[in-house]
Amino acid sequence: MRRLLAGLAAGTFLLATAACGSSDDSGSPGSSGKGTSSGGTTTVELGLIPIVDVAPVYLGVEKGFYAKHGLELSITTAQGGAAIVPGVVSGQFQFGFSNITSLMVAQSNNVPVKAVSNGIASTGVAGEDFGAITVKKGSALRSAKDLEGKKVAINTLKNINETAVRASVRKAGGDPDKVQFVELPFDQMPAALDGGRIDAAMVVEPALATVKSQGGQEIVSPFIDIAPNLTIAMYFTSTRYAQQHPDVVRKFQEATAESLAYADAHPDEVRRTVTTYTKIPAAVLEQVTLPKWPAEANRSSIEALRRLGSDDGLFKSEPDLDKLLP
Repeated sequence: MRRLLAGLAAGTFLLATAACGSSDDSGSPGSSGKGTSSGGTTTVELGLIPIVDVAPVYLGVEKGFYAKHGLELSITTAQGGAAIVPGVVSGQFQFGFSNITSLMVAQSNNVPVKAVSNGIASTGVAGEDFGAITVKKGSALRSAKDLEGKKVAINTLKNINETAVRASVRKAGGDPDKVQFVELPFDQMPAALDGGRIDAAMVVEPALATVKSQGGQEIVSPFIDIAPNLTIAMYFTSTRYAQQHPDVVRKFQEATAESLAYADAHPDEVRRTVTTYTKIPAAVLEQVTLPKWPAEANRSSIEALRRLGSDDGLFKSEPDLDKLLP
């Protein structure tokens, strides 16, 4: 728990340095700052992670879906969902993108968060997912069980990717408590892996494609070890903002739903859009495996994540999915 609280505090600091401005989330018309309305358009701050998962939002802005619903998005990026949660709750952001485990951890600690729209899902195909545990070229590691005693990079400790790695190690007959987890941003994992500073990395796209372009190999698809068609992340707000601004939340939900559907149907446009907010080379981007962007969350898969989180001791109290989910 001390590590969790420290992570949340670090996340708050990261966001404070990444985005300047008022933390007021009153959103009253005519006020200056974020979450304000002007000329029929409401400007909202959105915290995102610079990964393929959030491409539908950028594409939705480009296609005018958010503008059509009277919204203008001001986007700030952060390392992971655990860092975005404090920003949303403080009012620095009106909406954020986070993995499901971060949201459940937050709720279990009485942090007032509310999921409002689906985010992404696994492809459901082992060996062809957008997230994987990878090793460098020539590594002797062949299975999740081999990760015992090894340094494995994840983007944030005590979160969904640690849960996923632990699930795969356990499924392979290993002891997940023997894995040495190292916190590292996704975009730094390929170089760390190639340089031998870590033994394995739990990466998602586009970092996964970068690892493969360096000759790295995938040894397991951990999201699929958790549940078929796993719902991995969702867009969320604070319960306060949801109660005070249901109209803005509804507009965000509608625009995001359009964006998800469009992205799912136009993979080539998704790949092009990813180049606008990441540094991945076009040649590598062609090899990127895209996630699924379904309209609705898969509740049974979220329940599986909740059980694993409980087993791993992530929650102070049992998360209430009825209150958390839309």
